[in-house]
Amino acid sequence: MRRIDEIIIHATATRPRWMHGQPTAKKVAEIRRWHVQERGWSDIGYHFLIDRDGTVAKGRPVNIPGAHVRGHNATTIGIALIGGHGATATDAFEDHFTQEQNSALRGLIDELQRLYGPGLKISGHNEYANKACPGFQVKRWLKRKPPARKSPVQSTTLQATGAGAAATIGGVVQAVGALDGRAQIAVIVLGAIVLAALAWIARERLRRWARGDR
Repeated sequence: MRRIDEIIIHATATRPRWMHGQPTAKKVAEIRRWHVQERGWSDIGYHFLIDRDGTVAKGRPVNIPGAHVRGHNATTIGIALIGGHGATATDAFEDHFTQEQNSALRGLIDELQRLYGPGLKISGHNEYANKACPGFQVKRWLKRKPPARKSPVQSTTLQATGAGAAATIGGVVQAVGALDGRAQIAVIVLGAIVLAALAWIARERLRRWARGDR
């Protein structure tokens, strides 16, 4: 296993809706095609890529040096955020990337520091080349704390779950009032199943909220 002492952040310089609706794997495959067929590299240059929805995808194996910063590939890991088209080196992270990418990038950095040591240097491509990439100042971004959320009520996904539960209860009450006997029992049982499913979804979304997802 090669020695790792630094993580370098990049952007793919693609537009916000590039390949919108396509799975992350297809986006990674297209970037790999650019690097292999158009640049003549052996594989995609980055070790990890982070999609707009926060999905983290693997690129080149970590045990193989990347092709992301000339002269600085031997002991570094390259992470690319999908997006960043038209960015400048001094833009803010949120000008070009999503909150989901923010959370995912911080989580991936934490994971890599657990694997390779808390002393890993974290840099941006623009610190080594006269480029805008990744479209923000990494050192400044690292010092910023994610926006505080005082209550799970602030989670849009939990709000949607609550609205679904309320609609289900209202529908069951209305249906029971219009039916008799066994039909009422069937509707009540069905409603209980739906509510149980919504409760499970709410639990999973609460866990995501606790990790910083919306």
